[in-house]
Amino acid sequence: MEYQLVERISPDRLDSCLNSLAERINRDYSGKSLVLIGVLKGAFIFMADLARRLSIPVQMDFVRLASYGEKSETCGSVQITKDIELSVKGRHVLVVEDIVDTGITINFYLEHLKTHCPESVRVCALIDKSERRRVEVAVDYVGLSMDGFLVGYGLDFSEKHRNLPAIYEVIFENAAPEKKTLQEENDSCQCS
Repeated sequence: MEYQLVERISPDRLDSCLNSLAERINRDYSGKSLVLIGVLKGAFIFMADLARRLSIPVQMDFVRLASYGEKSETCGSVQITKDIELSVKGRHVLVVEDIVDTGITINFYLEHLKTHCPESVRVCALIDKSERRRVEVAVDYVGLSMDGFLVGYGLDFSEKHRNLPAIYEVIFENAAPEKKTLQEENDSCQCS
């Protein structure tokens, strides 16, 4: 399957979004400590860059949830293949995701996390695809709202392209032509 990558979000734009997110998180958790839980594998670069910008005390852990495999759409069945090791009982928790789209995976994990009795739980996503929601879930901190099949900066296509420093859209060879220019598309991606 032939495809090309078209840059959608530059490294500078990512940097700006991370700074904005970190500012909000630092303000919201001022005087508190926080446990960041990164959802592997996609969130590891985003979480590392975000954590370095936080001025509050943080601990980090990871969870691995299987729902995609090599497909581009969730199968609806979610499994925990690696759970957290830190105790989050009575702690403030921020779950860090690469993309929240259907909501199925993150909703599953938030329900599971309740059994660990945290003080509070919020969600931070680099990319929110709210128009694809099948399950209502609150995303408290959103870096970008955008659509498309995206790779780079931790996001992958069959385990490829995670290492790219920007976010790219995968355009398949026989895909219909773009209706918007790259600049128009970038203008609709907003850091919130």
